[in-house]
Amino acid sequence: MAATAVDFEKPIALGRFSVNLATARLFRDGVEVDLRPQAFRALRVLIQNPGRLVDYQQMIREAWNGVQVSKHTVAVTVGEIKNVLEEYGTWINCRPKFGYCLEIPESEDLLLTGRHFRNQFTRSGFENALRCFQQAAQKDSADFRAFEAIANTYLMLGAFLLRPPRDLYPSFLEAYERAVALRGSTPELRLDRAYGRYIFERNPALAESELVELQRQGTRSAEVYPRLAMVYLARGRVDDALAVMRQARVTDLLLPPLAFVETIVRLVRREFDQAIERGREAIDLHPGSPFGRVNYAEALEHSGRQEEAMIQYRLASTLADAPWIRAQEARFLAKIGRTVEAWGILHELQRMRETEHVDAYHLALLLDVLGKRDEAFQELERAYEECSHKILFLGRDSKADSLRCDPRFARLLDRMPLP
Repeated sequence: MAATAVDFEKPIALGRFSVNLATARLFRDGVEVDLRPQAFRALRVLIQNPGRLVDYQQMIREAWNGVQVSKHTVAVTVGEIKNVLEEYGTWINCRPKFGYCLEIPESEDLLLTGRHFRNQFTRSGFENALRCFQQAAQKDSADFRAFEAIANTYLMLGAFLLRPPRDLYPSFLEAYERAVALRGSTPELRLDRAYGRYIFERNPALAESELVELQRQGTRSAEVYPRLAMVYLARGRVDDALAVMRQARVTDLLLPPLAFVETIVRLVRREFDQAIERGREAIDLHPGSPFGRVNYAEALEHSGRQEEAMIQYRLASTLADAPWIRAQEARFLAKIGRTVEAWGILHELQRMRETEHVDAYHLALLLDVLGKRDEAFQELERAYEECSHKILFLGRDSKADSLRCDPRFARLLDRMPLP
């Protein structure tokens, strides 16, 4: 990759690592990694000279402040950096008798752009990210990171109900297996595979087993906490879900899914005041994402703050290109008596279904509040057939309370893989 200017005022991305040159700190997936100060100074020199050979004299002059050390000492220090960077250590190439060069793959720009899109937590963001990652895989078919990112993005599209999980599963597995073939089963890949047991296979028991094992082995990814919390909720273990989210807050307060998931945990526990607090935190941290905002709206709704809830539902719908959020807004409109608007949105969603995915679970809740109980249960059956993981929440979702008196509700619950 050609040398490019480095902006030293911002954290520098090296694959899954982030290097803060100003504070001399190194992070992987948001979790700080220990690196000896001298090794960090050597890494700084390489980052300041991407794609260029750093000879021994320059390395000693800039990383050791001109204090003479042996080439062996330099080699040991660079070897330490390569070990800490793990799979990205191969980016540091040794030129015997000459020095070292940090060579970032050509696909890296596409991967960085894709991660930027993915972190927007919107449908268009995920779709744009997927295109970037697929282009990166085409550019370098031996770069496992591209296939790892493709698998993760398919997982996110399924987790946020933006495409049918049943249809996404083969593509997820193909990308996952290609990444494993290239790199082996890394903790990050195992984490995605475990969560995929829940999202795609609707098997929260197996997902829990694999996530707990990763946690026991000391995985450094803070993602394990919100994912484990969602799996606990799907299994009806609401206290365990809350406990694991408390652990997560100690680990990484700024982790994007953290506030999203804790709001959901509080909603399932029907602790609506706490859900409002976490929902407000989610939109403060991620104002452009509709997912935290729609959960915040639901918390406000259950607390009787209907005008505020309406504002948040409208904002979430405006930000979202996710039909299920539109269904949530319509359900709320019908609940507060604005049925004409709700019916209009329902017809819009039904037309939309002809060309794109509309999550059947949320459509069922909308139909029920509009008095279409039989059609609501038809949609719940459809959600079950489409492998919507949201159906696992049916027994604990306060929005489904009005369905409980119908005998079909209990029969549907009996088919769920729950304790």
